[in-house]
Amino acid sequence: MTSSYPEPKIEIQNVVASVTLNQRLDLQAIQNAFPEVEYKPAQFPGLVFRLAKPKTATLIFSSGKMVCTGAKSEDEAIKAVKTVVKLLKKYNFLIREEPIIEIQNIVASIDLKGEINLENAAQKLENVMYEPEQFPGLIYRMSSPKVVILMFASGKLVCTGAKYEREVYEAINKLTEELNKLGLITYKKVEE
Repeated sequence: MTSSYPEPKIEIQNVVASVTLNQRLDLQAIQNAFPEVEYKPAQFPGLVFRLAKPKTATLIFSSGKMVCTGAKSEDEAIKAVKTVVKLLKKYNFLIREEPIIEIQNIVASIDLKGEINLENAAQKLENVMYEPEQFPGLIYRMSSPKVVILMFASGKLVCTGAKYEREVYEAINKLTEELNKLGLITYKKVEE
């Protein structure tokens, strides 16, 4: 089935992964081994371990819990965590088990390449919140996949809450179909 509307432009902006190492870590010793990390226990209990490639920041806590942010894909998040663990092992930090990595949230920006009538969308879509005096976007809570989509009149969207990249694509395809079916989106004419 080919659609007559343009393909939405979808970009993953941030993947947040939580990590469990099932052991305690000496953050002061990690800071001594890696002087470039940020560790100010009086301000924040975690240590910030930044990587240039993939460009991420991993928060490490003494409990052995970690949170990796900034990745642009699920694979990048996993690679970043494994890189941090590998560096710790290289500097003789005993990591007893493989890290347990769970994707917690994927944030994506989307351009539908059309304009959305938010007033009508607020009337016709279910599970929405639209209060233009307080926030210019419409908040749409999709139940399957379970994501939240911020919609703007410009046709730009932000999708958050996905646990897998495929859920972002599934949600946007579903929403695009719905917007078209209900006549809530107008596409700009493409100049040849």
